[in-house]
Amino acid sequence: MTLTLGPILHSAGIEPSDAQVIRHAYVREHEDTGLQGIHADSSDKEILSYTGQQSAKPGIFPTVPPRIWVVFVREGGDRARLWSVVENGGEISNDGKLRTFDLDVSEHMADLRNRLVIGWPAPRSWWLKGPTAAPYPVMEIADAEPVPFPGFDRLVLDFARLQAVMREHRYTSWRTALSSVVGIYLITDTLDGRQYVGKADGAERIGQRWGVYAANGHGSNVELRNVDANNFRFSLLRVFDPATPSQLINEAESHFKEALDTRRHGLNRN
Repeated sequence: MTLTLGPILHSAGIEPSDAQVIRHAYVREHEDTGLQGIHADSSDKEILSYTGQQSAKPGIFPTVPPRIWVVFVREGGDRARLWSVVENGGEISNDGKLRTFDLDVSEHMADLRNRLVIGWPAPRSWWLKGPTAAPYPVMEIADAEPVPFPGFDRLVLDFARLQAVMREHRYTSWRTALSSVVGIYLITDTLDGRQYVGKADGAERIGQRWGVYAANGHGSNVELRNVDANNFRFSLLRVFDPATPSQLINEAESHFKEALDTRRHGLNRN
């Protein structure tokens, strides 16, 4: 049985009927708009800008495109490699020749960027409705390249990245590092700036503790249950060898709660 794009979209939380699929080709100049095209060395910023500028001619592009755009780049005659998934915030300008859309790169299928290759049997079609592209065959899913661990003192993760770190093969070294230490961590609600100081000690390492947050968003902390985890940012305040006495870790936790005033103006209750 051949794996197709449809199940991959579903597993990423994308309903094909709510998406469109685009395949860019490397061209010097866009034939519909006269704008400069993209090439093999184009940056992500350039590809995003290129994707967001579409012809205003009737029939060239959907009048009301969906929210999710799954963007591939042509690879050979009948293959397409995933560049990224973007979310369409709507049309922001239209001068009669060019339409510009407000696009943001989404975390949907982030683990498959530059790895997923599908067959593209419709060479004349550069965009398709999601249900039309869903039966397209998956030709390849390349191994993910490892992401180097940045170090404990440079680690700052939003919630989506934390989930990726706890799940994806390319972050194996991160999980190994985080599972080798105990210590004090900080969670910041980026929506309002409130902070929570927590600890991992005893048999529980930072990696195991953060794995619970990645799974349920609140880490079983009452203070965090009513806060949207999608706004959380995780960082480390201090790490210790697992053999460090619990008293020293408790003292460090109390110090940071006092220094950051997280009991009165943050998310700590004690």
